[in-house]
Amino acid sequence: MEYGILILFHLLGAAVWTGGHLVLALSVLPLALKERNPEIIHRFEERYERVGIPALVVQILTGLRLAMLFQPNVSEWFQLGDRVSAHIALKLGLLAVTLVLALHARLRLVPRLNRDNLGYLAGHIVAVTVLAVSFVLVGVSLRIGGFVW
Repeated sequence: MEYGILILFHLLGAAVWTGGHLVLALSVLPLALKERNPEIIHRFEERYERVGIPALVVQILTGLRLAMLFQPNVSEWFQLGDRVSAHIALKLGLLAVTLVLALHARLRLVPRLNRDNLGYLAGHIVAVTVLAVSFVLVGVSLRIGGFVW
């Protein structure tokens, strides 16, 4: 029962996080770049963050618990010798890069965002979207194989 509930919430978090970033990268960002208007991104982010950040937190919490179910020995999470540990290490690496990019964008780019430096934030948005899709691929690969390891 615990496993099923964890997977449900993990997938719901992934749907919100990844889906939101795909909408941002493929719909909102091109319009903002075309019009050179950072306010378009600000308006989207203002609404999306209310669900996107909690979704990421849910993914982190459920992901850590799922990792403990799959590999109870935390010291083996970064041992790349077996399939499960390799997937856990890869997911944690993707998370670390995502957090670094998010913090950099939130603390450095967004406060100074204007029409002239919109391209820098665009790069971050594309990178975080690629990372979000990568999270999904690695998670699917752990369960059904085929993408990683």
